[in-house]
Amino acid sequence: MVLGVSGGIAAYKACEVLRRLTETGHEVRVVPTEAALRFVGAATFEALSGQPVRTGVFTDVEQVPHVRLGQRADLVVVAPATADLLARAAHGQADDLLTSTLLTARCPVLLVPAMHTEMWEHPATRDNVALLRSRGVVVAEPDSGRLTGPDTGKGRLPDPAEIVDLARLLLADRDALPRDLEGRRVVVSAGGTREPLDPVRYLGNRSSGRQGYALARVAAHRGAEVTLVAAHTADLVTPAGVRLVRVGTAEEMRSAMLAEADGADAVVMAAAVADFRPTALVEHKIKKGERDPEPLELTRNPDILAELVEAREAGKLDASLIVGFAAETGDPRTTVLDHGRAKLARKGCDLLVVNAVGDGRAFEVDDNAGWLLAADGTENPIPYGAKSRLASTLWDAVGRRLGRQ
Repeated sequence: MVLGVSGGIAAYKACEVLRRLTETGHEVRVVPTEAALRFVGAATFEALSGQPVRTGVFTDVEQVPHVRLGQRADLVVVAPATADLLARAAHGQADDLLTSTLLTARCPVLLVPAMHTEMWEHPATRDNVALLRSRGVVVAEPDSGRLTGPDTGKGRLPDPAEIVDLARLLLADRDALPRDLEGRRVVVSAGGTREPLDPVRYLGNRSSGRQGYALARVAAHRGAEVTLVAAHTADLVTPAGVRLVRVGTAEEMRSAMLAEADGADAVVMAAAVADFRPTALVEHKIKKGERDPEPLELTRNPDILAELVEAREAGKLDASLIVGFAAETGDPRTTVLDHGRAKLARKGCDLLVVNAVGDGRAFEVDDNAGWLLAADGTENPIPYGAKSRLASTLWDAVGRRLGRQ
């Protein structure tokens, strides 16, 4: 892999990107611009990568590095990519080692912009981004937040973990991030709801929210306007370009989803919603005593997925596609896939992703697998891989169906 670094203050974050990439076993060659080395020294990049660092085309000329690096790379990532770098890449300049590498690369190329909001929004930058994307270059969406000095706005470099996740996705599938969701609005739920028993305890589940966040992240980088309704995922970083709505209980998620789903092109219920909640909340911490505690009385929580489908069928909700998730375990008489088929028929959604859970699968891990079932009877296995890969597979199916409408 080639990690390009251009000359912006966010160059220091490239060190974390490099560390994460090398820790996953990739051989990474860092190619900074001269300006980048004014922010981070070559020694830092060399120590983290174990590879020499060069900026110009007149070093090691006999090895023709300005051609060979691009030819041999499986992926080129530039993070940060400044407005200047985007302009030079868009217009085919090759005046240093990094731009020469970009011009010779035939592998997937991921450019991760970082700049002030005014620069990102300038017509020249927008035209350069559009031109690069039209050629098949993946230009990621920048994040919003604190910029250099007191300024805030869109143009912040996404979290290094997100950049590495996108890199892994493109290594697995170079066509995983098309801009096929531009102009679409999608709503995704994530995480596990918690139903309070007392001020300390709750009923919940093991969902980390990683799959829902991967769905939101991939949709945003495919051009969608994304709202993420998340329950108890405080340890996860909000994906770049995604609007976050935080909830806690099933009732809170129900209200948020019904409000946000109206008018959406696609609604994806990836959250693990608690099936039951206590009939009453104890106002004080339940203490241990000599006697056994009183039996816990529970009541059923709303079925949010089924309610979304019912509201659409009744004309109360305008949503093009509704997608569900089913975390299942098999039993001696019924397989995980059979449980998923029954749930699809019962819920009435358009698509259903079925995951086998337990024994370190699906929950609280970075990878996933399963089956994608459709209301028209089609069934497709989803091979084991990163949760972002599953997300891309799902958005492929959603994009095809939205394209036919």
